[in-house]
Amino acid sequence: MTSAGPRREAKQGTHSTAQPEDTSEKTDGISNAERELYGGRLRWDQTYVQYEGALTRMRFGQMAAALPRMVGMVLRTGWEADRRALAGVVAAQIGQGVTAAWGLVAVNRVLTQLFADGPTADKLRDALPSLVVLAVVSVGAALLAAWSTAMSGRLEPQVERAVSARYYAAVTRVEVEATERPEVQRVLEAGKFGTDSARSMLRLSVGVGNVLIGMVAAAVVLVSLHWILLPMLLAIAFPKGWGAVRSARRDYLSRLNWVDHRRAISSLLAYLTRPHAAGEIRVHAAGETLLNGYEEMSRQTEAEQRRLARAQAQTDLVAGGLAGLASLACYGLLWWLLAAGGLPLAVGGTAVIAIRTSTERLTSLVQQVNRLYEELLFLTDTKHATELATEHAIPHTGAPLPAPARAVHVENVSYTYPGAETPALKGVSLSVHRGKVTALVGANGSGKTTLTKILAGLLLPAEGSVWWEGEPGERVELRDADRTQVFAAVGLLAQDFPHWEMTAATNIAIGVGDRPRDMDRVKEAAQAADVHALIEALPHGYGSIVFKGYERGVQLSGGQWQKLGTARSRYRNAPFFLVDEPTSALDPHAEIAAFEGLWSLAGQGHAVVLVTHRLAATAKADHIYVLDRGQVVEEGTHDQLMGVNDGLYRGMFAAQAAQYGLPLTPGTTLPAPRNGSTPRHEEAR
Repeated sequence: MTSAGPRREAKQGTHSTAQPEDTSEKTDGISNAERELYGGRLRWDQTYVQYEGALTRMRFGQMAAALPRMVGMVLRTGWEADRRALAGVVAAQIGQGVTAAWGLVAVNRVLTQLFADGPTADKLRDALPSLVVLAVVSVGAALLAAWSTAMSGRLEPQVERAVSARYYAAVTRVEVEATERPEVQRVLEAGKFGTDSARSMLRLSVGVGNVLIGMVAAAVVLVSLHWILLPMLLAIAFPKGWGAVRSARRDYLSRLNWVDHRRAISSLLAYLTRPHAAGEIRVHAAGETLLNGYEEMSRQTEAEQRRLARAQAQTDLVAGGLAGLASLACYGLLWWLLAAGGLPLAVGGTAVIAIRTSTERLTSLVQQVNRLYEELLFLTDTKHATELATEHAIPHTGAPLPAPARAVHVENVSYTYPGAETPALKGVSLSVHRGKVTALVGANGSGKTTLTKILAGLLLPAEGSVWWEGEPGERVELRDADRTQVFAAVGLLAQDFPHWEMTAATNIAIGVGDRPRDMDRVKEAAQAADVHALIEALPHGYGSIVFKGYERGVQLSGGQWQKLGTARSRYRNAPFFLVDEPTSALDPHAEIAAFEGLWSLAGQGHAVVLVTHRLAATAKADHIYVLDRGQVVEEGTHDQLMGVNDGLYRGMFAAQAAQYGLPLTPGTTLPAPRNGSTPRHEEAR
């Protein structure tokens, strides 16, 4: 299970310092670490591999037919990336093939002159022109090889970039719902392992092309000398070609089967160096659990490596033995032809040189074809993932949104996540208006986050409608809308928003990633989020990398990150803001300021959808929707909901009020909780 680039594996094994190696797995083949850390096997069942019956079972003839197609795809990409460089590579390879043929012809002429009758001095004089040709050919071959290397080095990174960009551009346009399906996500995940295969395939194709052209040139010369010499070359080549295909297919299936296992091992190691896990790793001894799991699971893959090595040795033995027998038979035939007088001595000498040279080239060819076939399999994964991503892509076109959009109406919407038995939302209706604060409250798992994803256009409802409304009578349904315009109208601040390992300025400006950065607006957004002074005080100001570990890196607290995330959404300045627990890590004064900032956004004409457990904030909301098990069970203003005896909202409010010893009487409001007094929870969906 060798790999390169992003497929490079951490050295893998299983842990068991306190028990013998052979007890690290149960009889069912699942290690203790897999069972305890991940609940079961982390290897694909081969019956689940989507294209098990395609490339993974390809035979030599099929591979020979498939390789040109895939190489053709790489060459087309190279043609699009840099035509001049690709033309240079092709010309250099053809030139090297021609020089190889001339070289063999020159060798044959030299041998013919040397084996002719007459004085040695005369034979050397007659062979001199052919020797000069041979020298010129050698110099020409060296120049062409250098040119090919230069052009390949120029072209390879461009091809890799083109294939990678095509794959990642397609993946970033996939419908969020599709990524929730394991069968889709698995293909998309596997596709990234082949993004560097295009570069490798181009390099290997150049090498294979060089060898093949040289062998074809040798074959042409040998056929011109005697027809029987060509089958001799093919007889030597076939066994090693068979071995290359068999080895590559076996290695690919192994990688495919163990991909989840390897990913899990990498994550175990990654936790050990992440700052956010430092406390539990040391205080809770989580590091020992992770290292134990790493060692135990790594021993499993080491056992797989040993299995592959044994299988490879057997394949090499069979292929090498057959190739050796073929070589022996070929040399025996050559000896018989020379002894019987059916072949001139000079031709026999040329044949020996050609066969020896071709055998050396064949060794190189087998190695490169093995790698080429291997890369072909991974590049096929990337190609398939790109096609699947395109199939499930968010449409580029649609009806334009009303300008300006003034409200979003959700009507009887239901949604069930792929593979789930119960709906996350069921018959939900609500309205969000510009200039208003709309609060969504409810217990964990009640459907609040799913609802915000539908409002943002990330998910399409299975049932019901989502209408974007402009002037009276002007509205567009989400399924028909230009989703790019929907996204442009929305600003998100999720509870688990990304912490980009980049500069503070980038973490704010990435809120509008498709527009040039405006540093004046970046600073205005930072000031509105009360984080400007903090950033200015950093060692490199807005140019500080907000991740410890880089040269200019700094570490921010959870509350500081939350302010930075707020600045990101403020910089976006979208008409509809969807914020999910925006103050969970803030101290009381910062929390009050953050909520006041949200009210000010509504006062400026923005729509604010607030998802929160902090009911101290909902009292000022213009309208509150209470969700329970995917349904809206209550709605109204704070006062209206507090007037509902035994109401869900009143009960949640009473529970929080009890933390402060406040009576539940009309007009009761909650203070901003002390940092950490209200649990920081949110549903998984």
